[in-house]
Amino acid sequence: MEIRDRSPVAGLPGKAQIDFRVLGPLEVTGRDGPVRVPPGRQEVVLAALLMEINRVVGSDHLVDLIWNEDPPDTARTQIQICVSRLRRNFADAGIQASIATRPPGYLMRATDDTIDLHIFNRLVAEARALAGTGAKAEAAERLRSAVALWRGPFLTGIPSDALRAKALRIDEDRLNAVETYLDLELDLGRHHQLVGEIGRLVHEHPLRERLRGQLMLALYRSGRQAEALDVYRTGRDLLIEELGLTPGDYLRNLEAAILAGTGALHDVAERETVELFATAGANAVRVEQPHQLPADTADFVGRDDLIDAAEEALTGAHARRAMGVVVIVGMPGVGKTTLATHVAHRLGREHFPTGQLYCDLGGTRAVPVEAVEVLGRFLRALGIPGPMIPDDLDERAEMYRNLLAQRRVLVVLDDAASEHQIMPLLPGSESCAVLVTSRVRLTGLPGAHQLELDILDTAQALQLLGRVIGEARVAKESQAAVALVRTVGGLPLALRIIAARLAARPHWSLASMVQRLANERHRLDELAHGEMTIRASLSLTHDGLARPVRQLLRLLSLAEGPTMPGWLAGAALDDRRPFPSDLLEPLVDVQMLEVVAVEPTGEFRYRFHEIIRVFAREQLEALDDEAVRSASQTRMIGGWLAIAEQAHRKIYGGDFTILHGSAPRWQPPPTYVEQVLADPLEWMDSEHVNLCTAVEQAAAAHLHELCWDLAATLVTLFEARGYLDQWEKSHRQALVATGRAGNTRGTAVLLGSLGTLHISRGQPDQARASLQRAVTLFRQLDDRHGLAMCQRDLGLLDRQRGADDDALDGYQSALRDFDRVGDIVGRASVLTQRAHIRMRRGDSAIAHAELEEALEIYRSAGYVGGQAQALRRMAQVLAQRGESAQAEQILAEVLAMVRRSGDVIGEGHLLRNLGEVNAEMGRFTQAREMFTRGLSVREQVLDHGGAALIRVDLARLMDRIGEPAAAAELLERAIVTFQDRNMDVEHGRAMRLLATVTGRR
Repeated sequence: MEIRDRSPVAGLPGKAQIDFRVLGPLEVTGRDGPVRVPPGRQEVVLAALLMEINRVVGSDHLVDLIWNEDPPDTARTQIQICVSRLRRNFADAGIQASIATRPPGYLMRATDDTIDLHIFNRLVAEARALAGTGAKAEAAERLRSAVALWRGPFLTGIPSDALRAKALRIDEDRLNAVETYLDLELDLGRHHQLVGEIGRLVHEHPLRERLRGQLMLALYRSGRQAEALDVYRTGRDLLIEELGLTPGDYLRNLEAAILAGTGALHDVAERETVELFATAGANAVRVEQPHQLPADTADFVGRDDLIDAAEEALTGAHARRAMGVVVIVGMPGVGKTTLATHVAHRLGREHFPTGQLYCDLGGTRAVPVEAVEVLGRFLRALGIPGPMIPDDLDERAEMYRNLLAQRRVLVVLDDAASEHQIMPLLPGSESCAVLVTSRVRLTGLPGAHQLELDILDTAQALQLLGRVIGEARVAKESQAAVALVRTVGGLPLALRIIAARLAARPHWSLASMVQRLANERHRLDELAHGEMTIRASLSLTHDGLARPVRQLLRLLSLAEGPTMPGWLAGAALDDRRPFPSDLLEPLVDVQMLEVVAVEPTGEFRYRFHEIIRVFAREQLEALDDEAVRSASQTRMIGGWLAIAEQAHRKIYGGDFTILHGSAPRWQPPPTYVEQVLADPLEWMDSEHVNLCTAVEQAAAAHLHELCWDLAATLVTLFEARGYLDQWEKSHRQALVATGRAGNTRGTAVLLGSLGTLHISRGQPDQARASLQRAVTLFRQLDDRHGLAMCQRDLGLLDRQRGADDDALDGYQSALRDFDRVGDIVGRASVLTQRAHIRMRRGDSAIAHAELEEALEIYRSAGYVGGQAQALRRMAQVLAQRGESAQAEQILAEVLAMVRRSGDVIGEGHLLRNLGEVNAEMGRFTQAREMFTRGLSVREQVLDHGGAALIRVDLARLMDRIGEPAAAAELLERAIVTFQDRNMDVEHGRAMRLLATVTGRR
């Protein structure tokens, strides 16, 4: 805990004297030399304060750092004692820094030059600025001075796991600085001098691909090509052994460039090398750039200081090589979401051009959204297909951080419940930023800037009032306007509601409104203190509405989705007018509902403010009996089922391969349904949150028939888009409802559907168990349609395990029952699947005939997905019969079909098939291109098993064209993947092929 001297730091501006050192063991230096800080609690408190210089650190946070989850009753007192002793030590040592008490904790005041961490950050920022002007030598020197400040890992020896977790992120800053000055010096042609230094760093950090690439580049430029390639191979083997991963694009492209002897490598830096030689992903899946922000508020006023603070924290943090995190906290109705959205739009695409992610985390709801579900949404928005998204939270978080590692993305997390909910959603890259709103102070969020959002001051409130009702009207009754602002307490939500009433009634004076509010002064006096005062303002608006509008407000609160279409108003009241959104306009006028979007049909979408929803629910419980509430909820959920049912019919050409129940439907206006179902799958996708919420509500309300029917209907969406999590969640909820009600048929349908889900997940044992339970129930009910669907899926399971005779028996039973109930698409699906066995047994003529029948059925029904499946299988039959040219033509047509539909997984399958056909035709160059493109697609969607299968295909081709070494390398990589994923059959085949290839070498 001591240092040897207090000499000025060499090479630093102003010859700074450092009082506090954290870049290594914690050290403090005073007027007369080292200052001893007792190990243990005082060290932890001082370290925490130093990491947040000039920012408040909460007492609760300090307690958690020291005692984790089991603090003693005297914890806060012990923290106070630690702070008191630190203050006395500073004073005795003549240290200018001070520790002030600032609720809810303590604030350490010190200048940046007194702590080595801040000097390091400043030097890095200066180096970045120098590099931007082309002064690379000066920038590199500045970075070396910054790195020289380090004496070991950050805060070595501090006994706090939480602090060590943050220390690891700061240690990463040091390595980034090292890699950056190495890049700069490589640009300056100093490769000979750097080989030894970089080699040592690679030895210390063998898994850092950037360092390994720099060593390869330095060796290559020094005329040591063989050693550069050996560095690559060593790194590749290590990554596979340690992490089960292959090198990234940069290293692979650099290796290819070195092998090719590319002259440009002699005079370009690492980042330019990536651009020049990044060809492997040219045909891969493009990572999406989502822009998910809600609409900004046109009449936003005030908050300039908070806006500036938020923007500085979110964008200025980049200069400090740390991810900016801002938490906006405040009471209900104060405008947290509005401010966050406004700031996000101001920063927008200028500062975060590669995307803005947004999610309402539902922290104020009974069950907040789980982080694993949010990550699923974000990964899909970033372009990862549903089946490729892992189930595990940690794996999803890792994939999310990898995708954002080199991007500039703003993540807006609205209405957070806790730090636990937020932590997995934080990107790991300093190029990103996170904006959070919450009703609670998230003081445990590392590095977060807390912004307290208070009520509007009088000037801002008058400005808002003027924008809503007109500035002339406010000026005419200026004293009454001030009194009105004072009466509603400057709370934005309450002020907007009252202003909306005045705007809708121009004959009312502001004074009369003040008088009306004064009559409820016993509630409104507490307007600035919480929800009860908001309820008072809402009561005024509610009571001023017409009776039917009041009831509509109450009944609509039963709809729990994030936004709602206008037809829900008609369902709530059982009003069948052609334009039900007209019913909502009175609520929009007084801002009890918010218009958030316009649908492609021209209809509006609406949203409740959560507080208004809570208020409406209270009124519903008080004023509407159970029968009214239940009937309204049944109609609204029945409306969702009615549209989803029609969407399935449009996709499949009828009620094929689906089972329905007797639940009542409520039909929204036919014109609306026809418009939104112009693209039925797109509608289901856009409404999937509302649809899944409706399943959850039906289960909670014991509407078991509605619940299972809607859940089963949504499989049309879940299967097409790979929403496997929602598939399972909705069915588990529905199973609880049907089980509780003794609904045997609903239970059977759900079990059969879960069997299909398990097949999609590659879980044959779970699939068979679920399907067999469903078969037992369907036989009890003599439900032939249900039996057909289960027998088809059981046949698929038998086929996958190689039991072709059992599979044919199951398929035949399914065909009989599909024919009996008239499900032609079900029949076609069996024929399509059975053709695989026909092919395997050499009965290509029978397979082709059955596929032609299936294709004709799909075409007559208009089911495009089925056509693609049948055509792909037909092409395989043709290829088996030696008609490769025709097979290739069909596969190319199907490839275009799946690309139009956005089916990335299907694209990977078809590229592999095209590679096989071209190889069979002896067109090896084209075959290699198809396999390579298919491999690229598989790697981009993180389908490692599928990528390994294509590597085996490509290995066969390479061996065939006389490149056994390349074939062996591909097989070795595939074998590792097969072994890791327990793909035993594929592993055995690859091992045998490898033995043949190596024997030939």
